[in-house]
Amino acid sequence: MKVGHCGYSFHTNGYDETRKQGFDSFLIRLQTEGHAEAMLNQQSYSLDKGDMIIVPAHHRYQLKIEPNQLSGDFHLFGEGKWLDNWWENLSKPFHVKISNIEQVTTLCNFLATEMRRPSSEQSQELMEHFFKSICLLIQQEMVARSAKKRPFVVTRMMRYIEAHALGPLTIQEVAEDVELSVSRAVHLFKEHTNQTMIAYAQHIRLTAAINQMKYTNMTLERIAENCGFGNYPYFHRVFKKNYGEAPGRYRRLN
Repeated sequence: MKVGHCGYSFHTNGYDETRKQGFDSFLIRLQTEGHAEAMLNQQSYSLDKGDMIIVPAHHRYQLKIEPNQLSGDFHLFGEGKWLDNWWENLSKPFHVKISNIEQVTTLCNFLATEMRRPSSEQSQELMEHFFKSICLLIQQEMVARSAKKRPFVVTRMMRYIEAHALGPLTIQEVAEDVELSVSRAVHLFKEHTNQTMIAYAQHIRLTAAINQMKYTNMTLERIAENCGFGNYPYFHRVFKKNYGEAPGRYRRLN
């Protein structure tokens, strides 16, 4: 696989690009902020934050940003057999909604930084792995959504909780991130996951705590803080309720 380019663009005064014959390689473009309009093979796409378009080589492509609109995006170019197989296995989606764009943009930043190094100091293997990781995140997103048949907004809430569960987290923050009222967010989450947001966050915290109990020598008090419980008494109470025994005993036995 060959990585061609990875960059970020921010437009404040409009932009209009038409590629009648397309590009010579794959284009993956993630809208990170603002708004843009794209056309791919006569199909129009309205792009807002989290919208991704995938443009195979030699497909007619147009991107338009109005002069009064702001628009930011990451764009990646690549080619090769691995990418062709990935595209085929995904059933050729031209448009994908990304629920956690921070994961993708972090990898894009890593890739873009590596590509800015002098060519003699670049790691082709590392750049390839960054690119493949981005593709696999897209694949994971699509597989999860098709298997669970849940609304995109619920997936976004899940991704937000997963990213912030080990810190101070409130239901209001989750609702604000997806621009819903607290009551509506709570209802949708419970309806489509069969559990509350708090229960989902607690599961993530408990899993992280067990891993730290197994693989580190940190005190239980420190683990409680690291995993979002705030203090040991609360951690002890939640842990015993879920596993039937105190954290200390569980650690000794396991």
